[in-house]
Amino acid sequence: MNLFINEKQFEFWKLRRSRASNIAIATSFGISRQAVSKALLTIDEKIEAALRDMAKANKIAVVKINPQLGVLLGRSVPLGVDAIIFVSGSHGVQVWYEHDGDCGTCAEYAECIELLWDYARELDIVLNRTADPTKMAEELFAKVKEMV
Repeated sequence: MNLFINEKQFEFWKLRRSRASNIAIATSFGISRQAVSKALLTIDEKIEAALRDMAKANKIAVVKINPQLGVLLGRSVPLGVDAIIFVSGSHGVQVWYEHDGDCGTCAEYAECIELLWDYARELDIVLNRTADPTKMAEELFAKVKEMV
């Protein structure tokens, strides 16, 4: 990824996002619960800063942000569409604009499908099977918005 310099902090964050308790994380790494809590506070600050920086760089007005989940909901000022910025453990920080794409002719088709499936898996979200990334994204991000 790595905007997040301390790999261990990011690993703790991913585990917490997948619903592991601080005690379970501490036990698996052989450290104190307090050390995990401190690391999570630090990584939450880094993730929030990364989400806000990405929003600023892409001229996205922030509507809601959840650093523990790694999600920023906003609206693109120049494009006039809703946008979501999210942190993926395997794909880094991503920006997705709500749009109706012509996915069948897009060169990024396979990458979009992979990104959406991977992100859904990271959040333990079950998606309906479809070959249309736009429909997958609509379903996934509707569920993410409910979580935020």
